[in-house]
Amino acid sequence: MTPARSASVTLLEALIAFPSVSLQPNDGLIAAVQDILAQAGIASTRAPDPEDPRRTNLFASIGPAGVPGVLLSGHTDVVPVEGQPWTSPPFEATHRDGRIYGRGAADMKGFVACAVTAMVAAAGRPLQRPLQLALSFDEEVGCVGVRHLLRKLESDLPPPYLCIVGEPTLMRIGTGHKGKAAYRAVCCGQAGHSGLAPHFVNAIHMASDLVASARAVQRELAEHGPREDGYGVPYSTVHVGTIQGGRALNIVPSECEIDFEIRNVAQDQPAHILERILQNLAARVQREAQHADAPLPEITLRNSYPSLSTPQDEPAIGLLRTLLPEDTPTTKVDYGSEGGLFRQSWAQTPVLVCGPGSITVAHKADEYVELSQLAACDRMLAGLVDFLCR
Repeated sequence: MTPARSASVTLLEALIAFPSVSLQPNDGLIAAVQDILAQAGIASTRAPDPEDPRRTNLFASIGPAGVPGVLLSGHTDVVPVEGQPWTSPPFEATHRDGRIYGRGAADMKGFVACAVTAMVAAAGRPLQRPLQLALSFDEEVGCVGVRHLLRKLESDLPPPYLCIVGEPTLMRIGTGHKGKAAYRAVCCGQAGHSGLAPHFVNAIHMASDLVASARAVQRELAEHGPREDGYGVPYSTVHVGTIQGGRALNIVPSECEIDFEIRNVAQDQPAHILERILQNLAARVQREAQHADAPLPEITLRNSYPSLSTPQDEPAIGLLRTLLPEDTPTTKVDYGSEGGLFRQSWAQTPVLVCGPGSITVAHKADEYVELSQLAACDRMLAGLVDFLCR
């Protein structure tokens, strides 16, 4: 076992022990990372949530100032474990069959451990470009926390030479992901006795028409929308996740809420897709002459983040290939990341997604990362530090 790998494994064990579930404090984990960095002589700063400083981002940089560097990005929050059938304690690292089990092992404390270890290793090296670390909070609930950090870095930091977002890709080079917009629709009707139901506007019926309109637009997107190869679903998607409405069977419902999302390929815009859904809905309501004047739903954008699309001829891909096995493929990931926000902040900075572990085990009971994946990530980052010294 190499010293770098041993350090990463040891740190991952410590990180898993912090129950840094989204929307909960992560300052204990951040303080532990700051102590490790400080022992190596690396200064770091926090960028907390203005409303709750116990939830905070961290930024650290080592090497020459004012020069574009390589930024390693990771989130420290994890999804909840309640109701999942874990066979080992979720917030205690368990070694078994060449794996480390624990919440966040793959998504994405494994990469965070490797990145912090790389920062410490770089402290004694003659870096010609800086190596930088950005750790965020509340990524899992819509890439919320990193926005506070980016507002600070946009004015203080030269655009990085490269940004690596360490989401789990099995150490493949991720060049893109879809964008996402999450919406809430409030459908308003008229309460009344169900014996006279046709006299009243039924909010659940309006919600059902909205769902039908969304499904109709989804069919159009699948058949005629822009396509982007590399995704499991190569076109934009519309998904309805929750619906709530009605108080009793014999009362015409006056309100119904729907939460839905649009995940868009780079050539699409969520606002345009939403407009098509609402146009389809308006046409459906007009066809229902009995309540043609019924109010359309009130739509609120709850959260969004942009897509990421890094060109295949980007030189940074070639750099990463020199640090990984020569047959390492490029891929596109079927989940979101903070990468689109980094690219939005620095349009000229190439952003790639590459990290240890598999997304197929993330968010599940008995989440794990292979020790071999951590070792592969350590080797890549050690090679990156060598590159920064040239």
